[in-house]
Amino acid sequence: QVQLVESGGGLVQAGGSLRLSCAASGRTSSTYAMGWFRQAPGKEREFVAAMAWSGGSTYYGDSVKGRFTISRDNAKNMVYLQMNSLKPEDTAVYCCAAGTIALSARPRDYPYWGQGTQVTVSS
Repeated sequence: QVQLVESGGGLVQAGGSLRLSCAASGRTSSTYAMGWFRQAPGKEREFVAAMAWSGGSTYYGDSVKGRFTISRDNAKNMVYLQMNSLKPEDTAVYCCAAGTIALSARPRDYPYWGQGTQVTVSS
């Protein structure tokens, strides 16, 4: 099993920045890909970003491209999401996820999920 724990969420004004962290533990060798998803009240879960533990390829949802950056620290089993130029529309619970299909935007490709961290962007 793989355990994922997010942190770093909070309240920020529009235009500000936050960095989310995802700590992975357990059987991490069985996963090759990490992703970030978000879900706002009354909305469907939305793909944010994805990358593999090895290699430098990344993939972003259209709504965050150019503003968010996914990164990793393999030695620490940590994945990060740097969020810049935040907008009120970015308000959501952000979850990290782990799977075996690199750069996937589909939640079904990620069998392991964290509990999420709340990000609130005020106007």
